[in-house]
Parts: sequence; C-alpha cells; structure tokens
Amino acid sequence: MTTMTAEPTRARAVLSNEDFKLLQEAVRFYLQAHIDDPISSKYSNLYHRLGSAVRR
Repeated sequence: MTTMTAEPTRARAVLSNEDFKLLQEAVRFYLQAHIDDPISSKYSNLYHRLGSAVRR
C-alpha cells in the first residue's frame, strides 16, 4: 500500500506593504498624541519595526 501525503499549501502574506504603512502612520499619530504615556516606548519600538517591515 502506498500512502499519499498532500503537500502543505504555500502560506500567503496576511498584510501588504501598504497595510504596514497605514499601521505605521496610525502608530505615529498615537505617539504624537500620547507622548508622555509610559507605554509610548513600546509603541515607538512597534513604529520602527513596522518601518523595517515595509523596507523588506
């Protein structure tokens, strides 16, 4: 008996480069409005990670 195994389907991107740009813009807007918020450093890091994702 031979057993056939199906190959996994190729993963496709969930977000486009334009989506990353929009998210980065939203995070930038948040940062400007909440500059003194203690959690803003986490948003700042996210902002930069989103920017590096767009450049790939």
